[in-house]
Amino acid sequence: MDLPPSAAGRPSLVATDLPGVVRDHLLSRSADGAEPFGGYLYDLAVPIRRATELRAALPGWASVCYAVKANSYPPLVRALAPHVDGFEVASGAEATLARAQGDRDGGGRGLMVAAGPAKTERLLHRLVELDVDLVNVESALELHRLQAVAERLDRRVDVALRVNPRAVAVTGALTMGGAATQFGIPEEEVPDVLRLAATLPRLRVVGFHVHVVGNNLDAAAHAAYVGWCLDWSRRTAAAHGLELRVVDVGGGLGVPFGGEDPFDVKEFGDRLADLTPPPDCRVVFEPGRYLVTDAGWYAAEVVDVKRTYGTWFVVLRGGINHFQLPTSWEIAHRFAVLPVDRWPHPYPRPAVRGHPVTVVGELCTTEDTLARDVTVTEVRVGDLVVFPMAGSYGWEFAMPSFLSHPPAIRTHLNP
Repeated sequence: MDLPPSAAGRPSLVATDLPGVVRDHLLSRSADGAEPFGGYLYDLAVPIRRATELRAALPGWASVCYAVKANSYPPLVRALAPHVDGFEVASGAEATLARAQGDRDGGGRGLMVAAGPAKTERLLHRLVELDVDLVNVESALELHRLQAVAERLDRRVDVALRVNPRAVAVTGALTMGGAATQFGIPEEEVPDVLRLAATLPRLRVVGFHVHVVGNNLDAAAHAAYVGWCLDWSRRTAAAHGLELRVVDVGGGLGVPFGGEDPFDVKEFGDRLADLTPPPDCRVVFEPGRYLVTDAGWYAAEVVDVKRTYGTWFVVLRGGINHFQLPTSWEIAHRFAVLPVDRWPHPYPRPAVRGHPVTVVGELCTTEDTLARDVTVTEVRVGDLVVFPMAGSYGWEFAMPSFLSHPPAIRTHLNP
């Protein structure tokens, strides 16, 4: 397996590319540990700043709900709560976390929107218990399950139908609509599902959810996509006599893992300002990756350096059991080597200088590869390899149970 893709000899980042406070913290943690270090450091000021910038750029009719799946580290969720309108959750644990961490110092709890396929009655029961504000329903069967739960709990529940549109002109790294996927209701089946929903007295359809793309860096295209969602929802609601109260346009705002130009949030906001949602209609955005990617660094201590049939391998105390993103997303994720001068052992310290290296982890599989063919100035056993842009889909996206090695350490700045 050749994932992640080869960096073709391009140089690694240098230690000074890392913020000084991050370097100092990681070095102190490495020095304090009796065992080799492997884990995450989060700067909680970063997602607050990103959320504030996004909120300022968006029109007043937009609501921002942080997608907890991107990073569910409780201090981060708690830090974001006052700076977003609420949370998008996809499990009972995420919903419980959002409610527990989302108390905004007496300012009232935020909006909670539930999404995701395969919602069981047990999950729906938990969501309704927690007073979920909106359930994005994925199928006709899910409507029946939610009706049964609402009857048992004597509640009324607002729902939006998640729609898989026939075609949407939008670009991104991950497509979840306009194709055969497990997500949403095919566009042509929406009328039948709306008729079914009208027969379920505990449910009220208040709008639609469309989430078809991930990691889109094209602000103009994404604004046009939002416009399409509003237009489609308005026309469909009118055709079926539905009072349109919510259009959930999902997330999908991208980050430049490959060094591309970043998503232009100002242009995005300027283009959205030209759109006019229906009166009293809430437009929900669900950013995750966009808010938290730059808030995290994954660092792992080098436990071996060796050359095998012409390839230099840097072996970490960690790997895809901690940080699977480069392999799963097939990206050449750049890293820096943070030198650690301490070497208390009587035996030689293996090192490689001026060569391309492949960075691998501690698992018994060749898939445990985080970077390939990256040229380093020097890396020694005991140094730290540090991946920036690790604040989203890092620990949450890993496979920690394979081999049962110790889990990643997680800590943060700016408590």
